[in-house]
Amino acid sequence: MDRFDRRTSGNAGDGALVMDPLSFRVPLFVPGDRPERFAKAGASGADAVILDLEDAVPAAAKDAARAALTAAFTELPIVVRVNASGTPWHEADVAVAADLNMAAIMLPKSERIEDVARLAAQRPVIALIETVAGVAGARALATSGHVARLAFGSVDYAANLGCDHVPEALAAARAEIVFASRLGGLLPPLDGVTTELNDRAAVENDARRAAMLGFGGKLAIHPRQVEDICAAFRPAPEQIEWARRVLFSGEGAVRVDGAMVDEPVRSRARIILARASQP
Repeated sequence: MDRFDRRTSGNAGDGALVMDPLSFRVPLFVPGDRPERFAKAGASGADAVILDLEDAVPAAAKDAARAALTAAFTELPIVVRVNASGTPWHEADVAVAADLNMAAIMLPKSERIEDVARLAAQRPVIALIETVAGVAGARALATSGHVARLAFGSVDYAANLGCDHVPEALAAARAEIVFASRLGGLLPPLDGVTTELNDRAAVENDARRAAMLGFGGKLAIHPRQVEDICAAFRPAPEQIEWARRVLFSGEGAVRVDGAMVDEPVRSRARIILARASQP
């Protein structure tokens, strides 16, 4: 929702807008062992950079990646994706990340509250849901008080479940992650990556689908994906015009464009205009 969160204060669905520093919508992954790419990532148009110590870095380069970590190349929020709990690299990753000026730490294969809680004592945690157990525990994680935001690791999840990486197979998991985030009062979650690097239509279509489901952003794996993801999460002109008509329609229950409008509809209109005001 573009740096805005719909939080409630005793009245579910009141649509109150709250600024949050972790509400970026297009964080871009960059391999931690490729420091020559850091500045390019920071200048890509993404609104956060994820320095990746996990999947993008081969085992032989893990030490080099940790040594290369820096936040000096940008003023954007920096997230560090460490290796999962229980891997040979996790503890060293966490120790190095603790000294970095970063906005959050991303924990892959998030499943257990205790793993997240230990990291949350240092930094805000983005829990990356990538397994069947992670989806099953998403509500517990989201309501634990230790998670700042959820994200969907769709490629790993598809491999873990044994399904194709297609929208139809992943719809239930996506819905559960959005539901869990709302239940826990968290920011809308980040959707998983689109693996196609040269198909701009696929990137934008995936991002639009994620926005329709209630995700607040989408993980990017290449700078050329950033523009299309941004476009997909930006309200369309006709949505903006509808929202303006709704908010100028008066109070109580009225009719706009042949449909009933009341306060919940006006709340949605306010959120659309808030999103539209963001760069």
